[in-house]
Amino acid sequence: MIRRLLPLLCCFTALSLHAAPATFAEAKRLAWPLYEQQSTEFYCGCKYSGNRVDLRSCGYTPRKNANRAQRIEWEHIVPAWVIGHQRQCWQKGGRNNCAANDVQFRRAEADLHNLVPSIGEVNGDRSNYSFAWLPQKPHQYGRCETVVDFKARKVMPRPAIRGMIARTYFYMSDRYKLRLSKQDRQLYEAWSKAYPPKVWEQQRNQQVACVMGWGNPYVGKVDMSRCARKRA
Repeated sequence: MIRRLLPLLCCFTALSLHAAPATFAEAKRLAWPLYEQQSTEFYCGCKYSGNRVDLRSCGYTPRKNANRAQRIEWEHIVPAWVIGHQRQCWQKGGRNNCAANDVQFRRAEADLHNLVPSIGEVNGDRSNYSFAWLPQKPHQYGRCETVVDFKARKVMPRPAIRGMIARTYFYMSDRYKLRLSKQDRQLYEAWSKAYPPKVWEQQRNQQVACVMGWGNPYVGKVDMSRCARKRA
């Protein structure tokens, strides 16, 4: 399964330096070309072309929503719900109010370090559930190794992406002052140690840094001199 993920982010488009996206809509627009050459989604390792998922490429079987399973959606590793619920704006009007009136929320919602392409059905099933270790064996999505426990409101991601998830949570917690529970921090520390950054994750960090203007230090150092200036 790790081998299947290696193409996820190892073949980038040419590095270029942009301003960090100001909105989620802008972030999604900038995200497409970041993944264009390899076109592999996050939770199951499926290949995709344009917005359409090749379910056979990873042995994916739709759980319930076959139409949504066939399209790519952009997933926040740290959900917008988690980001917003720690801010006053959410209490006064939810996500829309935060996006309209809270600059810090907009920046966090649009952070490309926290954004990955996902099979739409898995994105919907994950919802705003937290990640956890679960005893269940993968079975809901064919050969996809991600597990969703709807009753417990927990998700166990496949092994190949656990370390990246942990390091993304640490990064988002530091940059946007998000609180992590003791239980979550212990889990992510264990995952980050058990699944250290691979070459594909380091390359992704470099590529995203060239758009955002900074990298995720939990993944490693980036070299901003490698980023070509955007042409006028």
